[in-house]
Amino acid sequence: MTGKGNKQRVVPFGHAAADAIAAWLDVRGEFPPAADENALFLGTRGKRIDQRQVRRVVERASQVTGTTGLTPHGLRHSAATHLLEGGADLRVVQEVLGHASLQTTQVYTHVSAARLKKIYEQAHPRA
Repeated sequence: MTGKGNKQRVVPFGHAAADAIAAWLDVRGEFPPAADENALFLGTRGKRIDQRQVRRVVERASQVTGTTGLTPHGLRHSAATHLLEGGADLRVVQEVLGHASLQTTQVYTHVSAARLKKIYEQAHPRA
């Protein structure tokens, strides 16, 4: 996928997402052909969805689930934080996020370090 800055992005996903995408592709052909045949998700006019439309979808899903303030960037941040907390290498997270600089990715380490400290203080007998 091509993302911001015309950079190629890798989007890892699991079996549930693969099944949902397969189901979507089964019905997507029922819509008028898209101007961009490579677009996975289409707007109401049959064109590739833009970032504003994605934000609206996330905000609506946020309201349905009762979580407020959820944004696409927040989901991205959460995913990066979970990867780091799960033991992923910082360079791997940098690649997944598409950051050119490791410094940009290091922003996520302070969240992870703070959480690690909290867990350590709760669990270690001499903390």
